[in-house]
Amino acid sequence: MLARFLDAGPPPIVFTLGTALVTDPRTFYETSAKAARALGRRAVLILMNSRNRPPSLPEGVVAFDYAPFSELFPRAASVVHHGGIGTTGLAMRAGCPMLVMPCAWDQPDNAERAARLGIARAIPRRRYTPARVATELHRLLDDPAYARRASAVGAQVRQEDGVQVACDALTELLQRVSANVDFDRRTKMRSP
Repeated sequence: MLARFLDAGPPPIVFTLGTALVTDPRTFYETSAKAARALGRRAVLILMNSRNRPPSLPEGVVAFDYAPFSELFPRAASVVHHGGIGTTGLAMRAGCPMLVMPCAWDQPDNAERAARLGIARAIPRRRYTPARVATELHRLLDDPAYARRASAVGAQVRQEDGVQVACDALTELLQRVSANVDFDRRTKMRSP
């Protein structure tokens, strides 16, 4: 059903809170649907829990409990999310501009870094209103610099082999720790 929706029109705006705020979405989904309607844009709400479904959705807005972000984000016009590192990383990989509504933990830092990269705008949770979200999305979607920069960052991220880089860093760290432990043992053996 989601694939049919995606195929039936222009790229939608994707709204999600990931798993971080699934138990406390407040009015995020209702507000998001209203903002999409105000912009005249199609939208996909990823709820993570059917209890988060708004009572009604405007035409052109659909809601699903789950969708694989790695497949959905490359087909989106933009992603609106909480700023968790997983969602941020997948949106970056997809080359998709973002509107970030950070709430806690690493989210404000992730939002700030994405904004500095020129691939996102940020909005505080307390200001997440239909009018404000529509204004921020209008700025994000109508300024081609965001899409160009997000595309360039996406191409760079897709070239990286994160698993190999992490393994190399861990191997180097273990070799240094092991060398230090061996040095400490040899030093202690020589002590009177």
